[in-house]
Amino acid sequence: MPLAPRAVVVHRRSELEELVDRHGTRGQVEFFLRSRGRDLADVQGRHDALADALRTVRAAVPTDWRRGDVERGDLHRFAFDPQDVCLVVGPDGLVANTAKYLRDQPVVGVDPEPGHNAGVLVRHVAAQVAGVLGDVVRGSARIEDRALVRAALDDGTSLDALNEVYLGDSGHQSARYRLTSPDGDERQSSSGVVVTTGTGATGWATSLARGRDDAPPLPRPTELTLAWFVREAWPSPTTGVSRTAGLLAAREELTIVVESDALVLFGDGLEADRLTATWGQAVRLGLSDRRLRLVAP
Repeated sequence: MPLAPRAVVVHRRSELEELVDRHGTRGQVEFFLRSRGRDLADVQGRHDALADALRTVRAAVPTDWRRGDVERGDLHRFAFDPQDVCLVVGPDGLVANTAKYLRDQPVVGVDPEPGHNAGVLVRHVAAQVAGVLGDVVRGSARIEDRALVRAALDDGTSLDALNEVYLGDSGHQSARYRLTSPDGDERQSSSGVVVTTGTGATGWATSLARGRDDAPPLPRPTELTLAWFVREAWPSPTTGVSRTAGLLAAREELTIVVESDALVLFGDGLEADRLTATWGQAVRLGLSDRRLRLVAP
């Protein structure tokens, strides 16, 4: 007998919960917020909106389904099953945090505060979840496949990201490396390299592309194409600035050989979850074989 589907609710702690942990009591939280020109009522309201959304989403799961629940900080320890349906309740970034741990599971992004979040990836409200789950089970849900970018080191370690991967110096000093793109190679010194997906093209990549004559057309959200940018490349007798942006098609890669003592790589702004590449190591950046299967409205 096949197992029933499992609904996994992914969430993050509210700002109020984090503040109480940091300051000990609600009274201390209120004093801290007042000293920063903020009001406890606003923080409480956002906490309540998240709690209400989580209550509604959990109640929408059919009674014969299996259930799972995971907080953002525990994602790296959680074992997702192939039959899971992921219900991500929170800001758009929480979908990005979750995507790299999945393989083909459908994701329903739920916005607990419509109008507060951009709603690029959390495109449903809690009251819609029951109907969406029915569509998923019947196979009638509209699914958008979103590309992930992968950074793979020559020691076999790798990381995936939904928006972008950054490679650079951990102390924001000059990063030195040799970059090989599909159209040639060059030794460079810069403040880092960013490789972005179509999903990430509305974020950091937009500011990187603004005002640059060499900026390529950014990929659309569902395109299996990546864009890459070198930040602030520095010309010198030994380093060049002729290859600082471009596109990577499905089977193309950017290869970077490290010529600094160490460079760090991290995805989607999560610097704590990073890899380190030391002098002489090669890093390959290209499309991941993973896809985010985002359930569209």
